[in-house]
This record gives sequence, C-alpha cells and structure tokens, in this order.
Amino acid sequence: MPSSTPPLSARVSALVALVGLIATIGVVVGYALMNPGKVLVAAMFMFVGILVAWGAATSHRWHTSLAVIALALLAAALVLVVVAQRAVLEIALLVGLAAVTVAAGRFATRWEVLAAKHRRWRRVGSAGTSVLLMNPKSGGGKVVQNNLEHEARKRGIEPIVLGPDDDLLELAHRAVEKGADTIGMAGGDGSQALVASVAAEHGVAFVCIPAGTRNHLALDLGLDRNDVVGALDAFGEARESTMDLGVVNDRVFVNNVCLGVYAEIVSSDAYRDAKVQTVTEMLPELMGRDAPPFDLRLDEPSGKTVEGPAMVLVSNNPYRLGHLGGFGTRSRLDTGELGIAALRVNGSADVALFVAAEVAGRIDAFPGWDHWTDTTVEVRSGSPIAAGIDGESCTLDAPLRFAIRPGALRVRIPRHSPGVSPAASRPGVGRSTIVGLGRIALGQPSGLIR
Repeated sequence: MPSSTPPLSARVSALVALVGLIATIGVVVGYALMNPGKVLVAAMFMFVGILVAWGAATSHRWHTSLAVIALALLAAALVLVVVAQRAVLEIALLVGLAAVTVAAGRFATRWEVLAAKHRRWRRVGSAGTSVLLMNPKSGGGKVVQNNLEHEARKRGIEPIVLGPDDDLLELAHRAVEKGADTIGMAGGDGSQALVASVAAEHGVAFVCIPAGTRNHLALDLGLDRNDVVGALDAFGEARESTMDLGVVNDRVFVNNVCLGVYAEIVSSDAYRDAKVQTVTEMLPELMGRDAPPFDLRLDEPSGKTVEGPAMVLVSNNPYRLGHLGGFGTRSRLDTGELGIAALRVNGSADVALFVAAEVAGRIDAFPGWDHWTDTTVEVRSGSPIAAGIDGESCTLDAPLRFAIRPGALRVRIPRHSPGVSPAASRPGVGRSTIVGLGRIALGQPSGLIR
C-alpha cells in the first residue's frame, strides 16, 4: 500500500523545482536590470510566459489554452531579444532552466495523485448478480444514444428502464430484494442519490453511470464522464472503495444541498438548458438592494450565528468552489465531514463582484464566504425552506438537520478510470503550488491520502 509520505524521488524533484523557480526569477530580473529597453520588455514577456507555462503544467483546467499562451509569450520574448541583443544562447539557457523547473515540479506533485488512487481503490472481481436502473430522459437521452440497454445485456447486467409512472426507490429496493449483489444507476445526480441510498441501506455495491447532464458525482469519483458505455466495466473486474453520504432530514444526497439564492435559481425552468447564463441573469435580481433577505440562520463551530446569508451550501465533503452552475469538485469523498459555506453580500458593489467571480469561474475568490467543516449542522427558519438537493428543486420543513454518514456506500469504478477528481489531480495541494512543493520537499504527509 503506498505511503502518505512523499518518496525521496518526489522530495528531490520538489527541491529542484523550488530552486529552479528561484533561479529563473533571479536570471530574468538580473538580465532585465542589465539590459533596459526592448530587452526589459522581452524579460517581462519571458517571466509571464514561464508563469503561464507553469500553470499549464499544473492545472487540470485550460491546460491546452495556457500552453498556447505561454508559447506565444516566449516566442515574442525570443524575437525581441534577438532583435535587441542577438542573445540567442542566453534565451535558450533560460528556457531550458524553466523547462527543467516545470518538469521537476510536475513530477514531484504527481506522486500523491497516483498514491491516492491506489490507496483508496482496491481491486475486486466481478460484481456478481447485477442490475442497472436507467432513466431514458436524463442527459438529453444518453441512455438511448449509447444503446445502454443492449450494452448492459451483453455484459450480463439486468437492465431496468424507468417508465413515466415508475417509482425509482421502489424499483431499486425490489432489485436488491431479488438478490442483486450490485446495483447501478444511469441518470442524473438526483437519481444517483436515491439508488445509492438503497445500496447503502442493504450493504450492496453501487455503480455510477454518467448518463445525466452534469454528472458531478461521476466527476468526483474519477470517472470519464464522456465514456458512458465504458463505465459499465465497473460491473466486471473493477476497483472498489467506500464513500460518505450526506443526509438532510433523513434524505440522502451525494453532492450538495444549496439554500437561498441558488435554490431559487434551480427552481427556474430556464436553468436546466442554460445553467451559467441563468445564474448570471438571476443573481443581480436575487441579491440586489431591493431583494428581501433570506430567512436562514445557522451556527458556526465557534458559536457565532450566521444570520440571513444570501446562500448556504452544505456538501458531502468540502468543495473547491468554481461556478454556481457546477460549484466545483471535491478532492475526496471519504473525509467524514460536511463542507459548509455561507455567503454574505453587502450592497450592490458586492453583488457586482460576485457576478464577476461567477463569470470567471472563481466564486471561491469572493471575500464574503464563511467556510468550515463539521459532522452536523442545523439551518433554522420561520417557514419551509426552498432547497436544491443534488440539483433538484424541492421545499423542506425547517429546521434542516444535516449529518454525514462516513463510509456508508460501497462504490465500484472501472479499472481503467482515472480514479481521482480534478480537485485531487491538481498538483501542489495547499494554498498554492509553491506551498504544495514546499510540503513535499519537507517530506510532510499528503493531504490526499491517509
């Protein structure tokens, strides 16, 4: 079983990356000071290009675009240097130093991703008697488009296609009572949560087939969301682990429950077809000066009461927040803790800043968040509370009592799946990539595995 402590190769690579980064910055700054004018501009281009190249190497998002931008900046720097000083050798050495730095940093930070995968997931044999429930309407008809019923039968999996009047919970219970060892769901996250609750209740294994629209659970399990048919391989020889389940007033959720602004947005008919656009259009109205405050109250672990937040997000394990339309991803699904975030907005300036953060996909950068983790939390109100549970709109009676069920669900994924979420696969876990490298160089245990 892989250790949570970085191996010597990763520690040395992290040290090389840190020293190389310092050396690169020193060379660029020194060269710029000694060679003003065009070379100063070239040095600036070089420096920014190197930083963007580092981002391309260590980011799970936009890495191709960042790489193109980095190449353009470095090419512009090279042209300027050649024109100004004809210093081809110097620029080649600098680019080489930057390349070594980026390569060493990436090698150092990738070990924990692989260790996390192999530590969390154990190899298992065939799933035994298997049943796959399918919602033919989810994800614009992915079940039909991928001919999942036929593909399931080919693999010895009994397919059950939901009809208009079928009760999903009843079908799932019936499948287990008839002897299913493993039960799967091809549909959206709301359906995944219902079937997962049945699997957890009966102690059978669960398989997530990403046939919904967003497939957030599949993303955080480390599945390839574009390979719907390939996900069926989880019923054969596969990898298995356990994950936590969130509960609100005895209702299970696999991703999150959102109250306040987002709950209102989810209830909009336009949300399903145009999530980001609907969010940005409705936010100013729901959070503006004339918008009534939300009647929500909850307590932080310190005892402080959060009164009337614009939004409350309670998640099954903490998120790295991105867009309201997708929230982001979770590094782990087995910490045994709820992620809790309350949003405070004061005035029109804050509304504008929050909308800008949403458009940029960085709502985590907005300063009005209070974040904490806990095993339970209660949200109080004087009336029933509108909620978005795993993206599904509903209304719940107050108070809302949230809890976490650690390791409640046995879950299987194909052996060929990545097995880690984008949040976990982003190298350099810590407040920044530099902090992550420093932690690895010092031999400190990884935050991704335990």
